[in-house]
Amino acid sequence: MNAEKKVLIVTGGSRGIGAATSLKAAQMGYSVCINYEKNSKTANQIVGEINSNGGKAIAVQADISSAKEVEQLFKITEIELGALSSLVNNAGISGPRSKLIDLDVSEIKHIFEVNLLGYFYCAKEAIKKMSRSSGGQGGAIVNISSQAAEFGGNHLTPYAASKAAINNFTLSLSREVALEGIRVNAVSPGIIETDQHDFPNEMVLKNKKKEIPMGRLGTPQEVANAILWLLSDKAEYVTGAVLPVAGGR
Repeated sequence: MNAEKKVLIVTGGSRGIGAATSLKAAQMGYSVCINYEKNSKTANQIVGEINSNGGKAIAVQADISSAKEVEQLFKITEIELGALSSLVNNAGISGPRSKLIDLDVSEIKHIFEVNLLGYFYCAKEAIKKMSRSSGGQGGAIVNISSQAAEFGGNHLTPYAASKAAINNFTLSLSREVALEGIRVNAVSPGIIETDQHDFPNEMVLKNKKKEIPMGRLGTPQEVANAILWLLSDKAEYVTGAVLPVAGGR
């Protein structure tokens, strides 16, 4: 299927990879629901940009760690944009950069509520809408993982663990819903030029670039290109895959 009459939800769609994905999807003809939790100004700016260029987009506030708010997010999207065909599970948090022993239990719990349970809640609602047995037309889900799932995270242990869980979630769910016409894949970004990756000085940044075979950081747009490929019919026989977008790292 092409992007005609296709409806996409991007969680955490107001900044970074989520914003780049929302803009790229709109250019490809998707109607886009940009989910955000707090930054309504940026979300509505992106909506305005899409709509002013002839696309169709809405912004919907929801905390994806709340199953009730996720359910409402999907209801609003269907009412405003039509039947759902695609989901990008992008919203996530890294949590404090700290030793595990110094983290409060509530901080650890919150990371998993957003990064893992939030993905579960959104995928569950998407399957309800898209599955053939429920009258849907099938569709595609792309989960945003991280290279931290494979290499670990320096003083980001809960974050890295939550992303490793996403990789298994992607594979397991892909097998569960394949005959429902739903494909489930993940993109695993490396070090990307977003506000999630702050470097204390140029020397640290320079050394990080040396760890990457391509010698540079990735851009949100490059990750968005991979996401949109996985959503498209060009990847129609691809499911259960975790695609690294990391410059060879």
